[in-house]
Amino acid sequence: MNIPSNLKYTKDHEWVKMDGDVATIGITDFAQSELGDIVYVEVETLDETLEADEIFGTVEAVKTVSDLILPLSGEIIEFNETLEDEPEKVNSDPYEEGWMIKVKCSDLSQVEDLMSADAYKELIGA
Repeated sequence: MNIPSNLKYTKDHEWVKMDGDVATIGITDFAQSELGDIVYVEVETLDETLEADEIFGTVEAVKTVSDLILPLSGEIIEFNETLEDEPEKVNSDPYEEGWMIKVKCSDLSQVEDLMSADAYKELIGA
């Protein structure tokens, strides 16, 4: 199970990579393996400002559809358009080519509430 130590994590199995006040967000290796083959990623919240814990999109796998929960408040400024044609990138490379959105954060103190890699490993029993 790949859980990079330089990222932050949520109980909803999303990862967050901070670059100044911009967060890149995707789902974890654990989440994609639990979901199975991902066939569609939908994000209709581009250019919207949402609060933490709001739904920003959905990920559809062969077995199920799951909501994507925003871990940090802010404006969704970018969607990984590669996923429109190649949603399987979330399965093959969840932390690089399979990222989902970028958010301009409105409250950087929320980053402190996210889990470290070690805490996330404990959550999933890795």
